[in-house]
Amino acid sequence: MKKKLFSAIQPSGGVTIGHYIGILKKWFLVQKKYNCFYCIADLHSYTNNFKKKKKYILDILSIILALDIDYKKNIIFLQSHIYEHTQLYWLFNCCSYIGELKRMTQFKQKSKKNKFINCGLFTYPILMAADILLYNSNYVIIGQDQVQHLEFTCNIAKRINKLFSKKIFFLPNCIFSSCSKVMSLLNPKKKMSTSDINKFNVIYLLDNLDLVTTKINNSFTDSDVPAKIIFDMVKKPGISNLLNILSNISDISILDLENKFIGYSYKEFKKIVINKLINFLKLLQKRFFFFRKKEKFLKKILLEGKRKAKIEAKKNMFFIKKLFFDI
Repeated sequence: MKKKLFSAIQPSGGVTIGHYIGILKKWFLVQKKYNCFYCIADLHSYTNNFKKKKKYILDILSIILALDIDYKKNIIFLQSHIYEHTQLYWLFNCCSYIGELKRMTQFKQKSKKNKFINCGLFTYPILMAADILLYNSNYVIIGQDQVQHLEFTCNIAKRINKLFSKKIFFLPNCIFSSCSKVMSLLNPKKKMSTSDINKFNVIYLLDNLDLVTTKINNSFTDSDVPAKIIFDMVKKPGISNLLNILSNISDISILDLENKFIGYSYKEFKKIVINKLINFLKLLQKRFFFFRKKEKFLKKILLEGKRKAKIEAKKNMFFIKKLFFDI
C-alpha cells in the first residue's frame, strides 16, 4: 500500500518559476510513488489579502493540470472545502503555546517589515500542522524555510500522542522541495518572491515571453574576466541562480551544466537560459490557457477532490473527536 504524502500551494496571485521548481515539479515527480493529497491552500492565502481568490484558485489549478499532474490519480482539493482542517486547527490552538509561535523565524521576519500583523499570520503554523496531521501524512514536501514549521507539527503530534498515551498521529517525514531556493534576479542574495515590488526580480509562469527575455538579460551575474559559469551561491549567487533554474527546466545536473559551459561568455550562457526557459513557458502557457477556459471542468475536479479528501478527513476527525469529546 502506498504511503500518504501531503503538500500545499497557496492561490495568492502570480505563480513563479520558484513555485514550479520548489513545489510543483516535485508534485509531478512523486505522484506515482505516493498516495498524494495536493491541497490548494486558500485559507492560508488570506493572511496576505482577501482579493480575487476564485480567479487565483482556478489559475493555480489550471497550472497544476498544465504540468501533467494527474487529477485522477491524485487528490487535488481546496482547503476551505474540508472544514475538518479548521476543526483540527482549533484543537491544536489549545495544545500550542504562544512562546513557541513567537520563536517562528518566518513570523519574526514578516513582523519586522509590517507592524500591522494579523493573527492568522501568527497562528499559520498551527493550521499547517492541522493540514498535515489531518490526513496522517507519512511525508510532506517543504522548503528549507519551513523546517521549523514541520518541527512544530511533530511537536504537536508528540504532545497529543503523549496526552492520550496512543499513537494518534504519525510523525511526518519531510521531502525537501529542491536543493536550493530560486533567488531574486537582480538581488540573488534574497529569495524570489511575489511580494517583491520590483517585478524584474521575479519570473512568473504566465509572463509575456518577451518580458522573460528582458528579465534574464538584465539579471545579475558578476564581472569575472574570463567568465566562470560555476555553482557557488556565496561567491557567484547570480550565476548559481541561473544554473539552478536551467538545471530544473532542462533536467540536466548542475555539474553537467558547469562542464558544458566551460569557455562560454555570460552573454552566451544567458542566451541558452532564455531559449530553454521560453520553450518551457511557451508549452506550459499553451496548456494553461487550454484548461483555464474550461471552468466547469475545473470546478468538477475540485468537487471530486473534495469528495475524496473528505472521506479521509472525516474518518480521522471522527476518531480524534471521540478522544477529545468522548462521543
